[in-house]
Amino acid sequence: MIELQNVAYSYGGGELLSDISLKLAPGSFHFLTGPSGSGKTTFLKLCYMELVATSGLVQVFGRDTRAMSRDEIALNRQRIGVVHQDCQFLEHLPLSANVALPLRVAGRDASAEMENLNDLLSWVGLAGRAGALPAELSGGERQRAALARAVIMSPDVVLADEPTGNVDWEMSKRLLTLLVELNRMGKTIMIATHDMNLIRAAKSQVNARVLRINNRRLQLAGADL
Repeated sequence: MIELQNVAYSYGGGELLSDISLKLAPGSFHFLTGPSGSGKTTFLKLCYMELVATSGLVQVFGRDTRAMSRDEIALNRQRIGVVHQDCQFLEHLPLSANVALPLRVAGRDASAEMENLNDLLSWVGLAGRAGALPAELSGGERQRAALARAVIMSPDVVLADEPTGNVDWEMSKRLLTLLVELNRMGKTIMIATHDMNLIRAAKSQVNARVLRINNRRLQLAGADL
C-alpha cells in the first residue's frame, strides 16, 4: 500500500526524520509511537503526500510520489482516509454535511450517498446527531465524526493521528474497536499515539506491529509494551 525507502525529512535546517524504511502491507495494522515532537505527524504526512521527502523514495499504491501530477496525487489521496489530531470541521455545517464533505470535494453527489451516510453514522454511534453543529458535539462525538469522515470514501488505508488524545478511556476503547473493525474489513491501519494503554488493549483484538520513532529513526518497539 505505502512504502518508504531510506526516507529523510528536514525542516527549518534540521533533520526531523532520517533513513526511514517501512512497508505497509495490505490489511496490516501498525501503531506509531514516540515522544511529542519526534516526527509522528510528519511521518503520516509523508504517507498521505502532504509533505515531500527531502531524500529517499516514497511509493503510494506502487507509484513513486515524485512522479505523480497534482491530479494523480489528489486521486490517490481518495484511497487514504486521515483522522487528524485537531478534528477540524466547518462550524456552520451540521455533522452529516461535514462527514459527507469528502464526497462533495470529489465531485460525487452526496444526496445519492445518503443511505451509505446514514449507515456510517449509525456505525460510529452518531445516527441521532446528524443535524448537530460541531460546537454542539462532545469530544468523543467529534472524534467519531472525524473517523466517519475519514472512511466515507471507502479508503484502502486509514491513518489516524492521536485519535484518542482528547477523550476518556472508555471512548478510547470504543474508537479502537471501530479501527479494529475496519482492519478486519481488509483496511490497512496506522495509528500514531503516545497512549501505551491503547496499544496494550489492542493486543487482544488485532495482530498489530508497534513502531517507535527514536532519535529521528524508526525502530520496532520492544515486546515489553
